[in-house]
Amino acid sequence: MARQAAPANVRGSRTGRPIMALLDLLGRRWSLRILWELRDAPLTSRALRTACDEASPTVLQARLTELREAGFVELGDGGGYGLTPLGRDLCEMVMPLHRFAEKWSSKRGA
Repeated sequence: MARQAAPANVRGSRTGRPIMALLDLLGRRWSLRILWELRDAPLTSRALRTACDEASPTVLQARLTELREAGFVELGDGGGYGLTPLGRDLCEMVMPLHRFAEKWSSKRGA
């Protein structure tokens, strides 16, 4: 089986394995939040910034660029950002973790 080339910036990994690249991307500030806010519907840059608690426009745009390059987010015809089919698949994979986090949070009284 041919091995795929490793993504350029995989922090903490010398192997560049896909799981490490994905966790690196998702671990970057605002990445998961952007995906979360786009899970229901596309948003314009301004609406996304508002939904992300007024995140820095520079950081937000950097993350959107990374998420677009990774194939999770796309710029729609109307100018808003939305999830690609791959991005929707990722969000579906995160939902069980979200449900677990809610359960965990309620058990510890947070």
